[in-house]
Amino acid sequence: MKKKSRVLSIITTITLLFSLQTTVFASTGSADSEESINEKYGLPIVAYGEALSSSQKEETKKLLGVKENSKVEEIIITANDIVHYIKGDPRSNMYSSAKITRTDTGKGVIINQMTPENITEVTDEMYANALLTAGIEEAIVDIASPVKVSGHSALVGIYKAYDQGEGEKLDEERTEVANEELSIATNLAKKEGMDQEKVTELLTEIKKEIAEQNPATKEDIQQIVDEQMQKLEIQLSEEDRKLLYDLFEKMRELNINFDNVKSQLEDLANSVQEKISEAVGDKGFLQAVSDFFKNLIDSIKGIFS
Repeated sequence: MKKKSRVLSIITTITLLFSLQTTVFASTGSADSEESINEKYGLPIVAYGEALSSSQKEETKKLLGVKENSKVEEIIITANDIVHYIKGDPRSNMYSSAKITRTDTGKGVIINQMTPENITEVTDEMYANALLTAGIEEAIVDIASPVKVSGHSALVGIYKAYDQGEGEKLDEERTEVANEELSIATNLAKKEGMDQEKVTELLTEIKKEIAEQNPATKEDIQQIVDEQMQKLEIQLSEEDRKLLYDLFEKMRELNINFDNVKSQLEDLANSVQEKISEAVGDKGFLQAVSDFFKNLIDSIKGIFS
């Protein structure tokens, strides 16, 4: 009888464990609620990659929450667009797509990757950093792709959406610098010893210091870059270090005022640091799970021994 009671106790524990797990996953899901139309900024714009097949486009619509009765403006990201906006290869196949909803001042740039497993190079924070540099400070951007891609097509779609919208057009020089920033970020992330989060953390911290110090010369920029690399314990080649010097010097020459988005840069920095902490902490969590089930099995063996 005592053994039976212990078995029932263990079964109850397992049931509660998986019940709790289900509750946690359910609570992190997003509600299927439709945004009302912002009459100040017009309809949300959905930019689809030109290479999508009919079935892939329908799948992308569902991923981006575009229903049959949704009131949105739809555009296509073409080969000419990828050449015009990011100097890409006109032979590129574009799949990643984006839904852009302009918002009122105060919400900032919000990036929602609906298929993070299919966007292999550009992280949420990389998108946000590039958009802030380009001059986009207030928007909700949903990004999706039905196949694995780098994610550059979606960025082109965002730029095109702003150019075709009713509001203020983007500054071409700023978008060029933003594209250069994204290119450097993705290239550094591919190199040994540099993960995506660490690259984003470096770029964000440099921008935060630029906002704080308002550097007046190229030497000031170089000092900020060097100090942040040292602070984050990042080692780069002379070639890559020079790329960062030149990038942020261009931002200084364009008088890009990061002071306007200082709070967003703080949020980005915090987001990246959380991801880095989670990546390190995952090992501890997995070990805890392993230990739990090992102890559970040992307990069951003990009952029948």
